[in-house]
Amino acid sequence: MAAGLSSRPATSTSSRWAFAPDVALATAGDPSTLRAIVYDRYGPPDVLTSRDLPTPTPRPGEVLLDVRAAALNPKDSFIRKGRFRFLTGNRFPRQLGYDVAGVVRALGAGAEGLAPGDAVFGMVNGLAGGTVAEQICVPADELAPKPARLSFEEAAALPLASLTALQALRDEGRLRPGQLALLHGASGGVGSFAIQIARALGARVTTTSSARNLGHCKGLGADEAWDYALQDGLGRGAGWDVFFDVFGNRSFQRVRPALGPRGTYVTTVPGLRIALQQALTLPLRRRARLVLVRSNRRDLDLLGRWVDDGRLRPVIDRVFTLDQVAAAQAHIESKRARGKVVVRIG
Repeated sequence: MAAGLSSRPATSTSSRWAFAPDVALATAGDPSTLRAIVYDRYGPPDVLTSRDLPTPTPRPGEVLLDVRAAALNPKDSFIRKGRFRFLTGNRFPRQLGYDVAGVVRALGAGAEGLAPGDAVFGMVNGLAGGTVAEQICVPADELAPKPARLSFEEAAALPLASLTALQALRDEGRLRPGQLALLHGASGGVGSFAIQIARALGARVTTTSSARNLGHCKGLGADEAWDYALQDGLGRGAGWDVFFDVFGNRSFQRVRPALGPRGTYVTTVPGLRIALQQALTLPLRRRARLVLVRSNRRDLDLLGRWVDDGRLRPVIDRVFTLDQVAAAQAHIESKRARGKVVVRIG
């Protein structure tokens, strides 16, 4: 078992695990401050700590949220480890979290479409993060009304992963009704949404995952679910219209022979190689594409409508508390989460 495990339970939708508090919480009570999870150096999950920060004031176009829940993603781990320090630099402390669900407390000048008291969800664009905190200021156009049928924890599980899946399949892959989509590594946060979104776009969906997750993928709507240890969909001439490498360990060179005549390979993993491949294949029939997710109200509203009409539902692996964030990060890094990892805050 990983360090920090004990007999204290953490909420789960599929099973109950126990994690000891791994972040010392500050004492609440001062309205001019808020509790937030921060880190002062790049490193493993134990660099995370809880700290009092000044309560922010919304700038023009922003809203101040009382955060009810936040979700964690591999992006949080990559940045915390310093993987993108060429972009994030060495300015500390840094805050954690990009997904958020909460209640609007106040509006900055010019913030439109929302009002105090509105329940909302969304994703913070950029690399600063900060949603694993009691309050945060967010541009209003990066938020949308929370689907009424979802809890705050469920709504927080939606934005980054479902937006990534939507923009990868619809925008980069140009997935159309009747086309064939292969989703590689489809049991995690992005993959669980990608199955449902590919179906909502009218595609025929095949997934690869570990054997233990085949039923999970079928239950979300996969037409075929394959154990990637036995069948990976990379046979020459397989004819995939879209090959979405959710897991991030298949190269375009390896996938290209399995694409259809106008097939597209899409990855979530940035790097120089994929940037060059994207540029070089842009005029070609078989293309390589990188999805760079952006939060916007139009796409959030679409996802909310799909939730309301039953075509999309969040899959939550576990819900942790604010004092268990280091354990939550370690769980994500185990790559065994089935669906999203959420932090309950307010």
